[in-house]
Amino acid sequence: QVQVVESGGGLVQPGGSLRLSCAGSGFTFSLATIAWYRQAPGKQRAWVGRIKDDGWTVYTDSVKGRFTISRDNAMNTVYLQMDNLKPEDTAVYYCNVQSRTLRPDGYWGQGTQVTVSS
Repeated sequence: QVQVVESGGGLVQPGGSLRLSCAGSGFTFSLATIAWYRQAPGKQRAWVGRIKDDGWTVYTDSVKGRFTISRDNAMNTVYLQMDNLKPEDTAVYYCNVQSRTLRPDGYWGQGTQVTVSS
């Protein structure tokens, strides 16, 4: 039974930091590619970045140099470290799991709210 759960969201001031977690179970975590997405009020869900099974990462331009994705396969967890947060980073953050062993469209978590405000 595949499960994907995001956590770590909250309220932070501009310039602050936050670390989100994406925990997975019910599949071989070490073989999965994990992508982070976010959805701000009134906007479509947007891709943030991803990490492949070999640890290679890529990010959208708006977060380069500020966000870092990493993984701990022993803990079945992927992290999104967010530094120098801006008000425009405010959104619900989601992770998506993709793997050769899973359905083509992958699996989504329920999301975690990040609010950047003074």
